[in-house]
This record gives sequence, C-alpha cells and structure tokens, in this order.
Amino acid sequence: MSADLAGGSGPPATRRPSRLPTLTGMRFVASLMVFVCHAFTYGVFTDKELEQNLITYVAKLGFVGVGFFFVLSGFVLTWSARDSGRPLTFWRRRAAKIFPNHLVTWAIGLLLMVWLGGYAATVSNTVPSFFLVQAWFPSEEIFFGTNGPSWSLAAELLFYLSFPWLVRWIRAIPARRLWLCAGLLVAATVVVALASQLLPTDPDMPYYPISWYQYWFVYCLPATRMLEFALGIVMARIVMTGRWIPLGLGPALLTLIPGYALTVWLPDAYGIVAPTVLPLALVVAAGAAADAEGRPSIFRNRTAVFFGEISFAFYMVHMLVMWYGPMGRVPGRTWDTWPAIGMIVLDFALTVLAAWILYRLVEVPAVRRFSNARTRKGLPPPAAPADETPLTAPAGR
Repeated sequence: MSADLAGGSGPPATRRPSRLPTLTGMRFVASLMVFVCHAFTYGVFTDKELEQNLITYVAKLGFVGVGFFFVLSGFVLTWSARDSGRPLTFWRRRAAKIFPNHLVTWAIGLLLMVWLGGYAATVSNTVPSFFLVQAWFPSEEIFFGTNGPSWSLAAELLFYLSFPWLVRWIRAIPARRLWLCAGLLVAATVVVALASQLLPTDPDMPYYPISWYQYWFVYCLPATRMLEFALGIVMARIVMTGRWIPLGLGPALLTLIPGYALTVWLPDAYGIVAPTVLPLALVVAAGAAADAEGRPSIFRNRTAVFFGEISFAFYMVHMLVMWYGPMGRVPGRTWDTWPAIGMIVLDFALTVLAAWILYRLVEVPAVRRFSNARTRKGLPPPAAPADETPLTAPAGR
C-alpha cells in the first residue's frame, strides 16, 4: 500500500485526526443492540405475546448492530491506513486484534460445552469455528460453533484479507463518482435479497419468518457482507476527499428511524440488511466528520469511549454469559415480565464485567505485544494508528 491508499485524490474537507472517538463511542451502542436481540429471543418471558412483540419490533436491532460494524470496519481501516504500509504488516496487526479474544472465548466455550452440557462437542461444531470459517457453511450446527457470535469474525477475516487490494480498486474511482459507487453498493444489497429467493424455503428460522438458507445467504455469508465493508471504504474516501455533504450526526441518526421501520415491515430477506445500510453509512461518515471538524458529539465523552473500547470483548463474551450464566442454567425456564427483565439486566452486568476482564487481560496486552513489528535498534516505533476495531459485530446466536 502506498501513500495514496491513505488519502486519495481530491482536496480534503477537514483535518484528519488520528482517532475517531465518536465512532468508538457508537460501537458499544451497536454491541448493545446485538445483546438486546439475543436477550429477547432467548425465551425467558412467560408472557409469549409480549416476547413475540419484542422479537418483532425490538430484537431486529441486532441486524442494525451488525451492519454498523461491517460498514465501520471498512471506514476506519481506510481512514487509518498508513503510508507505505505492507499487507503482511496490516494482516499481523489485524490478527493481533481479533485472534486473542477469539481463541480465549473459543476455548472457554468448548470447556463449558463439555463441562456443563447443552449440546455435544463434535468436529463439525468446534473445528470450523476455531479457524473462523464457520460462516461459509449453510449448516446451523457448524455455524454456531462453540461461541456463536464469532461467526462475524469469519466475515471480518475475509474483509482483512481483501482490504489491501480492495482499497486500491476503490481509490482508483474518481472522487466525483464516489457517491454513485456508494449508491450502487446499496442497490447491490437489494439484489442479494432478491437472489436469496432462489434458495430453499425450508427449514424455517425459529424466530424470524425466513428460511435458514435465505437468512444465511443474506445475513451470514461473508461474501455478501463484503458489500457493506466496501461501502465503508467508499464513505471514508468521500469524507477524506472533501465530497461529504453537510449532514450532521443528529440528522444522520434520524435516517435510521425509517430504515428500521422498513426492517420491521418488509418481509423475509428484504428487511435484514438493505433498509438500514445507507442510513448506517451516513451515520458512520457523519460521526467521523464531527470528530474531524470538532463539532459536538454525545458519543465522545469518557464513559461512551470506555464502553466502546470494551465493545469487542463485550460482543465476544455476551452469548457465553447468556448460555451458561443465570439465564441459561435451567434450559427452558421462563420468568414473569419484571423478573425476566431483571435476569437480562443481571446478564448485562456480568457481561460488562467479563468484557472488562477480557479486554484488560487479553486484548490490550496482545495488541501491545503483537501489533507492531520489532524495530531496528535506534529507530523509533511507527506512529500509533487510528482506532481500527472490528466488530465486530454482530447478531447471530
């Protein structure tokens, strides 16, 4: 990668800060959306009518959280790309970010699976998830593995492997055509939903009116989620080349309201990704522009940034806490409304605690130890990059 990779042609509209704290703060909100999705679909409410309403009208926030992380990933990697960076250096730094948390939670999930039961550990539901290839298989047993949320890291792995070349191809697009490119990528997510209708309609998903194969193709398959990652790259170039429109973060967030309404209203595969992909792209770009221009942001305070920093760890541990913590210790048990909400709040508190421990004891030391290459004697280490945290994201069991 060259210096062009980091900037591209066209006059920059604003100073380019090395950190984007607004985007860091928003990451925890996205992770919380995924937590809420899984909590409401876990089956803890005795009132099944209430539970179905929560699944229909609230739990689909998980789709939004996943989409945010995939767009964010392309954006921040482009924003923070170093001059004269090499693919091997980039891949090493990304591996240092995601694999330590993944391997620790994978091992914990396997131990809990064997010790406490739930379902049997087999080659098919442990080995693919270890190597982060489980999302490529349209099989629920393979897909959920030992720690279900790690499926999104299979998508991130594809993103990272392709980024050095993908960003160059997008950089070659003239700045005046970047918005057209963004529109085509948004349209492509609709095409993916249309194409999913050619897949088998059985078996059904347990919580959503869609077949497993259609859900997997639209929501889980890394190749189709590449569209959002590429959109994030394009949006970063739009901001960096001075093509960003005068849209503040507040108005950008408001575009999520009709987008989410369509997510709830549209049938089957059409409501999973496509309705919110453009609003999310606008939100990410507006958040970065707010930081670059020094405009106010509710996500930039110290508390929001702290929770954003532990959001990856939070995402990686939250289903383990649900499966094996207080909510999951008696499979099939339900509670009245307020006790059920209390159980969810307790699980949330335990997840935050576990995430902080994982972040402090695993994630931070691993990044410090492995993300930077050893420098020759007498030469300073490279400058710290902007915040490049995956996602990570996002919903899945």
